[in-house]
Amino acid sequence: MRIERATLIEIPLRLKEFFEISSGGMQDRRVILLKIEGDGLEGWSECVAAETPGYAYETTETAWHVLNDFLLPGVVGQDFSEPSEALAPVSWVRGHGMAKAAVEMACWDMAARADGVSLSKKLGGTRSVVPVGVSVGIKHDDGELHEQVAGFIDDGYARVKIKIKPGRDVEVLAGLRDAFPDTAFMADANSAYTLDDIPRLKEFDALDLTMIEQPLRYDDIHHHARLQEAIDTPVCLDESIKTDADAELALALSACRIINIKPGRVGGFSESRRIHDRMDAAGFPVWCGGMLESGVGRAHNVALASLPNFRLPGDISASSRYWERDIVSPEFVVSDGEMAVPTGPGIGVEIDLDRITALTTRTTTHG
Repeated sequence: MRIERATLIEIPLRLKEFFEISSGGMQDRRVILLKIEGDGLEGWSECVAAETPGYAYETTETAWHVLNDFLLPGVVGQDFSEPSEALAPVSWVRGHGMAKAAVEMACWDMAARADGVSLSKKLGGTRSVVPVGVSVGIKHDDGELHEQVAGFIDDGYARVKIKIKPGRDVEVLAGLRDAFPDTAFMADANSAYTLDDIPRLKEFDALDLTMIEQPLRYDDIHHHARLQEAIDTPVCLDESIKTDADAELALALSACRIINIKPGRVGGFSESRRIHDRMDAAGFPVWCGGMLESGVGRAHNVALASLPNFRLPGDISASSRYWERDIVSPEFVVSDGEMAVPTGPGIGVEIDLDRITALTTRTTTHG
């Protein structure tokens, strides 16, 4: 297949509510979309880089720059046999996994359309529905938090993830456990703790959590191994795992028992599948995290989560959880804790081109 043309598009989308994590928060998203075209087909993707470097060094601006000035000029006009080969012409670019993932994942969508199959099937997915959870930002009022969690439980979510930080952690989670004794809870610290906090983190063991996600430094594996040895609650690594080599090291050091695979974070689907397979061989589960994506990114995540070792509910909430109106049709919905995997060609949902055109703040085309 040949990449004949590539179009970058930026649109603003406003979240229904302010979403806070330990490193900050946001309500207004600047979403980068990518459309590639070739052989009479197209493929869509979303770059998940955020507006600030609070989660990763990549931001909306750095991703736009790297895509526009290096990656797209390098791949437009090039041929690939498999989507995993699409980035070969720009293999010299170091890092910038989120920008690279946008290119590779758009090629997966186009390749699936070329084969006339769903992206899920192209990736090797085995499920028609996937279990899904929901992520709740830091709330400073317990009553508001309990009310929101109760609503998500009523909506049928299979798991609730609670963002935490020092001062809003054990007591908050204990209150939720008392109020909702049968709910699967996990905690996400977004690197808010250090090894000096082990006594505090050991208190989490009494709360019957599915996991605690990325409690220590965003780039650390070694200290997480020391933490996992000291606590019973399974440690899940997120920000620390950018490549399959990172996952290999984490397993060798027993630094975690679970990995959150965000395809945008690890550079795309090819690396996601390698991490998935490595964890499966080791007997540990993975799950698919979210980055406040629009329906385009959500479609990619649902397809990935249909692979067999995604055994834990992912952060793949309904479109209406975040947006008054999404940019795909049909919008994604949750029923009985599950989300249907689209079966149409490629990502399996229609792109709302009129809405995207009306929202576009900048665009550029290569080819």
